[in-house]
Amino acid sequence: MRINDKVLLSDDEIGDNHISTSDITPLRKDAFDKSDEEKIAIIQEHVKEIMDTLGLDLTDDSLRGTPKRIAKSYVNELFCGLNPKNKPKASTFENKYNYEEMLVEKDITLYSTCEHHFLPIVGKAHVAYISNGNVIGISKINRIVEYYAKRPQVQERLTKQIVKELKKALNTDDVACVIDAKHLCVNSRGIKDVSSSTVTSEFGGKFKYDNTTKEEFLKYIQLDTSFNGI
Repeated sequence: MRINDKVLLSDDEIGDNHISTSDITPLRKDAFDKSDEEKIAIIQEHVKEIMDTLGLDLTDDSLRGTPKRIAKSYVNELFCGLNPKNKPKASTFENKYNYEEMLVEKDITLYSTCEHHFLPIVGKAHVAYISNGNVIGISKINRIVEYYAKRPQVQERLTKQIVKELKKALNTDDVACVIDAKHLCVNSRGIKDVSSSTVTSEFGGKFKYDNTTKEEFLKYIQLDTSFNGI
């Protein structure tokens, strides 16, 4: 099938294959022409239709508010990372204390959504960088991870987007990210393998070309840094 000189695979050709087309989230040019309120209203009606098709009784008190709840959670929470207005400001500061070693922010809790089945992805992200004269607030790293996670995602793309954003913010290629996550599309459907997880990585600069730097980072993320009561 061809649309605007672009060859598209049919649904039958794609089947259950997981296809990632780019490290940029595929969005239409008119993606933000509608307000959040308009999107919620439209999604609500579609969810009603899905639930009705499934045979659910939408007059039941337990189900009556579900379409709106789902619509609001899609726009305001689960997929809020689609909208650039929600992008965190990655403020950086001069590295006045001359810290020259890598900084690692590990075990960042990650909640995302598989774009192939719209089922949860749950895991941890580990991020590191080596300053090139600038540093970034630690919480900003968590917020960048959250921003790119809060959209329909492919884990490979998410890993690359986090590294790309930090490279740009810090003006350095020396950035790395490893994500270890469980995909409910694997755990709860299909093969139903509840024990497996998916690990992806993206290495830039010294993390990519210097094995000692890469090994140091991988060693740090294996440390047991849990604290009782925290």
